[in-house]
Amino acid sequence: MSRVGLEGQVAVVTGAARGVGELLARKLSARGAKVALVGLEEEALKEVSGRLHTDSAYWYADVTDHEAMSRVAREVKERFGKADIVVANAGVANGGPFAESDPEAWRRVIEVNLIGSAVTARAFLPVLTESRGYLLQVASLAAITPAPMMTAYCASKAGVEAYAHSLRAEVGHQGVRVGVAYLSWTDTDMVRGADQDEVMRELRQRLPWPSNKTYPLGPAVDRIVAGIERRSAHVYGQWWLRGMQGVRGYLPALIGTVGQREMKRFAPRLQGMRTGLVGAGGAADEEARATHRH
Repeated sequence: MSRVGLEGQVAVVTGAARGVGELLARKLSARGAKVALVGLEEEALKEVSGRLHTDSAYWYADVTDHEAMSRVAREVKERFGKADIVVANAGVANGGPFAESDPEAWRRVIEVNLIGSAVTARAFLPVLTESRGYLLQVASLAAITPAPMMTAYCASKAGVEAYAHSLRAEVGHQGVRVGVAYLSWTDTDMVRGADQDEVMRELRQRLPWPSNKTYPLGPAVDRIVAGIERRSAHVYGQWWLRGMQGVRGYLPALIGTVGQREMKRFAPRLQGMRTGLVGAGGAADEEARATHRH
C-alpha cells in the first residue's frame, strides 16, 4: 500500500503527555508533521511540545468532555489551518476482580477509552472530512481476547474496536479513512502501574508466549507511524498480533476454561487488591476529576 508523506501534515494526538502518545508525537514530528497534543497533564504536554522538531501546540482537555473537545478541534483548525491525522490514544486502566472493583474507576475506564474516543472523533470529523484525513483508534490485544481481572479494560477496547470498524464504513465515501491499532503489553506507565500489583504481575507472567512479554515502546510506535503513513485499516504494534485475528473466535472458550483454573489458584490472594486506575496517567485522571469536583 502506498505511503502518505507526513511532511506538512497536521496530526492530533490525545493522551500525548506520556507513553505511546508522547513517543508517537515525537516520531510524527521527526517525519515533518505538525503536532497538536491533547491531554490532562498540562506541564508534561508543555515539555513534550517544547522538544518537538516541528511546529506544535498543546491543549489541556478531558476527552470525555464534548464541549472541551469541540473547542480543541476549532482551535487546532485556527492554529494550523487543518487536521490531517487524529490519533485517539487517550486511555486508562484498572485491574482486579469485578465483584470487588471500584464502580467509579470501572465506569471511568469505559468513559475514557470508549466514550472519550467517540467524543474525539465527533469533534474532529468535520476537519478530517475537509482534509480527507485519517482517524486512528488505539485499541489493544484486549479487544481481541478477553482476560480475567480486566473486565472494564477488555470491554472498553472491544467496544472501541467495534465502534471504529462501524465508523469506517460510514465515512469512507467522504474520503476519511479509519484505522484500528492493536498493542500487546507495551512498556508504558500504564503497564508498569498494573505490574505493581503482585497478583496482576504473576497472572500476566503465566499467560502463554508471546502474550506474557512486555514489549519495548519504540518498535511498537514505529509500526503505528508506518500504519499512519499507509492510512491502514489495521495496525499491529507487535508482529504476532495479526495472527490473533484468525483465531479470536476460539479465545473466549479457551480463556473461560484456563482462566477459571488460574482464578481458583489465585483466589486466596485476591483480597485487598488496589481497585483504582493504574499508573501515572490514571493518577493524573483521578487528580483532574478531583480538582473539577472541587
